Amino acid sequence: MTESTAAGSTGPTVDAHAPRGSTPLLTLGAIGVVFGDIGTSPLYALKESFIGHHPMPVSEERVLGVLSIVFWTFMLVVTLKYVFIMMRADNKGEGGSLALLALLSRHGEKKRWTAGLTILGVFATALFFGDAMITPAISVLSAVEGVQTINADFLPFAMPTALAIIVLLFAVQRHGTTKVGAVFGPIMLLYFAVLTALGLLSVIERPDVLRALSPLWGLRFIVDDPWFAFLALGSIVLAVTGAEALYADLGHYGAKPIRLAWLLVAFPALMTNYLGQGALLLRSPEAVENPFYLLAGEEWRLPLILLAVAATVIASQAVITGAFSVVRQAVQLGLVPRLTIRHTSTTAEGQIFVPAINWLLCLSVIALVVVFKNSSNLASAYGIAVTGTMAITTLMLAVLLTQHWQWPRWVSWPLIAVLGVVDLTYFASNLTKLFDGGWFPVIVALIAFTLLTTWAKGRQLVRAQQEEAAMPVEVFVKSVGKGVHRIRGTAVYLTSAAAGIPPALLHNLKHNQVLHETVLLTTVKVMDVPFVDEANRVSVEELGAGLKRVIVRYGFSEDPDIPAALDGAADRVGSCKAMTTSYFLSRQTILSSARPGMARWRERLFGWMMRNSATAMDFFKLPPNRVVELGSQVAI
Repeated sequence: MTESTAAGSTGPTVDAHAPRGSTPLLTLGAIGVVFGDIGTSPLYALKESFIGHHPMPVSEERVLGVLSIVFWTFMLVVTLKYVFIMMRADNKGEGGSLALLALLSRHGEKKRWTAGLTILGVFATALFFGDAMITPAISVLSAVEGVQTINADFLPFAMPTALAIIVLLFAVQRHGTTKVGAVFGPIMLLYFAVLTALGLLSVIERPDVLRALSPLWGLRFIVDDPWFAFLALGSIVLAVTGAEALYADLGHYGAKPIRLAWLLVAFPALMTNYLGQGALLLRSPEAVENPFYLLAGEEWRLPLILLAVAATVIASQAVITGAFSVVRQAVQLGLVPRLTIRHTSTTAEGQIFVPAINWLLCLSVIALVVVFKNSSNLASAYGIAVTGTMAITTLMLAVLLTQHWQWPRWVSWPLIAVLGVVDLTYFASNLTKLFDGGWFPVIVALIAFTLLTTWAKGRQLVRAQQEEAAMPVEVFVKSVGKGVHRIRGTAVYLTSAAAGIPPALLHNLKHNQVLHETVLLTTVKVMDVPFVDEANRVSVEELGAGLKRVIVRYGFSEDPDIPAALDGAADRVGSCKAMTTSYFLSRQTILSSARPGMARWRERLFGWMMRNSATAMDFFKLPPNRVVELGSQVAI
């Protein structure tokens, strides 16, 4: 019943979505949610650079070289690319891979690169799901593992404790995060303050560590130890995991609050802490076993562990919430079957709960913790999805700068070249971890990509088949004017095709031999913008003989509500009172055929996805006691 708008389509004007609230409150909220993932990276990033997948002896040159690369990665990737450039690439206020893809598609009608870019955008979305599974696992586990700095005998309890926290985290999702979210900002603000204090105290003892802010130390490290430097990049990139969240959460907080939160709080705190850890390694190379926790004195370790656990839970919550939002956008854009989506807040639009995704993530995270056992092993799996997404984003950015914004070539091409080299180098480094855990996010991404593309292609084939078999409206209007019995009330037939007569109407007329006085052939169109203005929500076309073609438009960040939309357009569609309106749906059974379309296994997969998708009744908020479903078979 839902049809996504094609690339480059034009339609009614739409609302730009802007977060509500004062800048200080939005900035505090951004600190609590947007920077949770990147904010917890000091727990493991520097440690893994030296004793992780590819161990590297600690030396002054290497410590300063790693810190220099971290600093300039923050400057180039996070600050320049995401904070200052990507924040401007909003789709009516929304950010993220799918929002950017919709924006570029709208301005790229019939361009040669459109199809390829769409595939890359979908694959970036698929990579996100692998990242969403690993982030809670590595974050919570690395925080809990800090107990070994108090007493090594506590380490065996780290994994069971992490599992208990993870299960509890996913179990409370159905209650929503409105109340808990109110304390996210203050807790993360405290966390960043502690990061800064610990880092400063350590830097004061070895102020010469500030030399690492010069790019020369990073270049010297790369020139003197090219192989060690290349391998180390696979762990150094862990420092910027979560950078995509800055752009993805644009619609929740807005560009200005996110920029302020990064420049005034997160960036200074993170870099100060990394410098502090580096200063500690310069003083005591043996502290490489856990430089984050060893920055604090023994008496402060337990409070620091508890604060870090709280921060990692918040980081995990942000990723889970992000997964729910991405899935809802994918459903609306026709990339994922209809899923049950529940709202957990009457005031916050973004507060949603997707049960199927929640428990799938929960089981995946538990499996990751059990299989990989510790954060060092998980770090081997972490990075490929992140760097792959970053590289795809840079490619999409190149199209945005040159085709949409039309920046001068002398500005855009050098910028894209620098960002592309950085992203691809990090990605290549992470590929060395492919057989040591990196296979996991790749497999998850390939499975997700297969499901996304199979559903999109299958829906396209179904629509084409229905349009091919549909009776022309003119023929139907002439035929019903001759002796067809009309009954009182309104019939709403939901159809994905905005042309012809839907099969459900033909079946109903054939078997029951009656037609309602008013018949609304209703199609939901999801626009390539996040929100549609209410004044342009519904358009109506008179077809004759009591039939009307109704188009209901929604943005990809909105939830369809057909009864509410029809009530809002009662002056054009007529009365749709609950007791006199019936909703007719077509339940399709997919048959695999020899027709050219998809491979047989993909046709069977699509059929399985159709059978297990949420009912249109729930998805479109139709009254249960006024819905009639009529089955039909479609061969693709």
